[in-house]
Amino acid sequence: MSVLKGAAVIGQSGGPTSVINASALGCIKTALANENITNVYAAEYGILGILHDRLFDCGKEDPAELDLMKFTPASALGSCRYKLKDPDEDDTDYRRILEIFKKYNIRYFFYNGGNDSMDTCNKVSKYMMKVGYECRIMGIPKTIDNDLIGTDHCPGYASAAKYIATSIAEISRDAHVYETGTIIVFEIMGRNAGWLTAAAALADVCGEGPDLIYLPEITFDMDRFLKEVTEVYEKQKYCIVAVSEGVKDKDGRFISEYGSDLATNTKDVFGHSQMGGLAATLVQYIKNYNGAKTRGIEFSLLQRCAAHCASLTDIEESYASGKAAVECALDGITDKMVGFERPEEGAYECRIKLIDLTAVANAEKTIPRDWINEAGNRMLQPFYDYALPLIQGFPVIPTENGMPRYPRLKKVFANEQ
Repeated sequence: MSVLKGAAVIGQSGGPTSVINASALGCIKTALANENITNVYAAEYGILGILHDRLFDCGKEDPAELDLMKFTPASALGSCRYKLKDPDEDDTDYRRILEIFKKYNIRYFFYNGGNDSMDTCNKVSKYMMKVGYECRIMGIPKTIDNDLIGTDHCPGYASAAKYIATSIAEISRDAHVYETGTIIVFEIMGRNAGWLTAAAALADVCGEGPDLIYLPEITFDMDRFLKEVTEVYEKQKYCIVAVSEGVKDKDGRFISEYGSDLATNTKDVFGHSQMGGLAATLVQYIKNYNGAKTRGIEFSLLQRCAAHCASLTDIEESYASGKAAVECALDGITDKMVGFERPEEGAYECRIKLIDLTAVANAEKTIPRDWINEAGNRMLQPFYDYALPLIQGFPVIPTENGMPRYPRLKKVFANEQ
């Protein structure tokens, strides 16, 4: 293997998580420590930072400030939702990316994101190969949705899962304090895969799990839903329900559309409709059906940025994924995404694996049907066995004046020096 000397750039893309910066830090620190990487840049707002020549020099940052990224939510480098066109149809963006890569002698490109981000990473990788520009390109996974193909789980999922389960356990306790009963409907993120909503079941560990769970993997029937909720409520005078925002009826229509015309909403550049409003819709249906006191709770952005309730396991594994991406690139590997695997038997252990970018781009992993009960409204033991090891441990978060201490990055841009 020939030694490849040059600069590295990392970008973050898509919806953030509470641990995405831990992955970025693992990448940045490992790159800064290697003599074959001449400069380490961060792209402001993902691929847009490269297109706009907005790269800041990580070597100019205070190392202590960088270290704070490990416990900081959201995307410290800035994120984007920008879809690159097919280069055979329009290669304008690709020619610009190549221009910037040559300008700064960038020979290592790391992109930290989910499904659509891996699509971007894959397209850039294939274009650089096509034009003969030597650049080692690695995807660093991130998504609370946990739906990337090829990896056992995704950085960010465990922390969001822990927040969801903890919050439901806390609110479930609150729901029991009055003599009069109540029904609470939790709306949880997940368009096509129900991993986050399934995590609500982990509240069972402290005896406060939801009574009913509805995932997008199972066709949603409103009449059956209302009957099941009412049966539980009449039996115990309260009912806790967790529902994925992406549940659909037998015709493929989002249940959230029942309360508003989702079809007319603006979609993002990847064609995804903005979700939300499901809990309010279901609450109204329940009230009309049985007249019970009902409350809807939408976790919304809270579930992806709750670093105060992060999984220490998730933080450490996320850091390791960024570190591994750089180490693999330095070893001559390119056109891959870092993934995780675990032993089929025995104690939990997270091992690094590599997945072809082409295989992972734009594909989705859903929950196995045999992890869901026959009625389609509860999780079975295999899910608990899968998810519980991922949420272990609490981080010691740096604080200042009783509040989390987040990094104060200088962001010294290369084109302004």
